[in-house]
Amino acid sequence: MKSLWLLFLSFSLLFSFEYGLEPKRVGSDVYCFFGKAEVMDRHNNGNMSNSCFVDMGKSYIVIDSGPTYIYAKEAYAAMKKIKDLPISYVIDTHVHDDHWLGNSYYKTLGAKLIGSKSFATLPKAEVTRMQRRISKEAYRHTQQTYPEILVDKSMVLTIGGKKVFIRSVNAKAHTSDDLYVYIPHLKALFAGDLIFNGRLPSLRDGNINRWLETLEELKKIDARYVIGGHGEVTTPKAIDFTYEYLKELKDEVQDALDNGDSLGEAVERITMPEYKHVPFYNSIHRQNVETAYRTLEWEDE
Repeated sequence: MKSLWLLFLSFSLLFSFEYGLEPKRVGSDVYCFFGKAEVMDRHNNGNMSNSCFVDMGKSYIVIDSGPTYIYAKEAYAAMKKIKDLPISYVIDTHVHDDHWLGNSYYKTLGAKLIGSKSFATLPKAEVTRMQRRISKEAYRHTQQTYPEILVDKSMVLTIGGKKVFIRSVNAKAHTSDDLYVYIPHLKALFAGDLIFNGRLPSLRDGNINRWLETLEELKKIDARYVIGGHGEVTTPKAIDFTYEYLKELKDEVQDALDNGDSLGEAVERITMPEYKHVPFYNSIHRQNVETAYRTLEWEDE
């Protein structure tokens, strides 16, 4: 009898995974679930990026749906305790899977899914990074549910009489095609992974020149709240960390190119020690130097 009870308990635990999500109020009508500055694994189960809700009066919009079906379901349950509203739209800022695999839950609620045009070129039914690295319990029910509304250059939504502006960078910056969202009546800017805080940004799919240009454009927007895809800084100063890191990286790589340094020499020399304490430095910085070197070398030719 005891063995049967233990077996039942183990099965209950297997199928009752919870993230323990708690929304944090950023400003009037804006709430976010802030991810951890960690690589996705079987402990955090992909809880590494930010997912935000905006109360538009009669419905919520969601900016980035999170890493799994279970994550999205839990996030929405927490938001309904604050205010019981339906979800009208989910806006996916880019194609990295920690930001949009929660779509599969919101689709069951009838929400309209919006994303960048890059979603049209994603391979179908591919095993995702999330699927490989997190637990089966956490990934359960998750499907690759792509946005059906794709933004080419820009889009304006009117929800409850209020405007939501969605703009595409329309060039490679953090990824091949990033979106950012601006809600004027709240002065709230959601920039996805164009902005990182509390961890090093990754250039692996990006272009350092266009990324810096985009951040300069974002600085000009009249925003009281600026929320990135990673990190909990939500003031206009949120832009500074990513901008300053990329600007210094570009300057140092350009100096290396001007001095005739090889790629290997640049990678070894450009250590930027003031960032060594920042999470992901050891796994990302050298790769960032290499990516920036190849970009600047090619664009200088």
